[in-house]
Amino acid sequence: MSSDISSIRQDYRKQSLSEDTISENAVVQFKLWFEEAVAAALPEVNAMHLCTVSKDGKPSGRIVLLKGILENEFQFFTNYNSAKAKAIDENPNVSITFFWPELERQVRVEGKAHKLSAEVSDAYFASRPHASQIGAWASSQSSVIENRTFLEEENTNISTQFEGKVIPRPPHWGGFGVIPETIEFWQGRPSRLHDRLLYSKLENSWKIVRLAP
Repeated sequence: MSSDISSIRQDYRKQSLSEDTISENAVVQFKLWFEEAVAAALPEVNAMHLCTVSKDGKPSGRIVLLKGILENEFQFFTNYNSAKAKAIDENPNVSITFFWPELERQVRVEGKAHKLSAEVSDAYFASRPHASQIGAWASSQSSVIENRTFLEEENTNISTQFEGKVIPRPPHWGGFGVIPETIEFWQGRPSRLHDRLLYSKLENSWKIVRLAP
């Protein structure tokens, strides 16, 4: 290798995170940070690492896109036949992680995932670009295919099938909502003495504690 990986490091000095200035509600605090990330024009600001765990305890992670934040729910959409959806069916416990290096911030969410209603999934699917709607029909996500040509031919066939028509949502495609049980906010600080505040969901409020970095 051309460089020594062990020597790669960065000192964080941009901001701090204090119990005196944060919201008492974890989701409200997330929205504040998310809005700041949007205002900073960060690339793929809604990209998040989704980790699932299969029924036999094997973890699997991938990047998906956050598409909605409700009062107590983080939403994303996918193929219900995909590996991640099948894992959620087997074990609804998931984690999602956001990393905004330009702001030296990370947010970790742990909770349970559930399928969104058909009405919510229909509404989001209708808002997608035409090509993305076609792709949802053409791709049997996570299944083995012969080659790239097969996928492109499927895409062409679906495009022809729905030419001039409103494209309905595939029955195998829709949304998930993640109900958070804990949300941790991490703000990089100098000398690796980072700020970490952990919110844990109580019945009608959030408990906040500070974690050692």
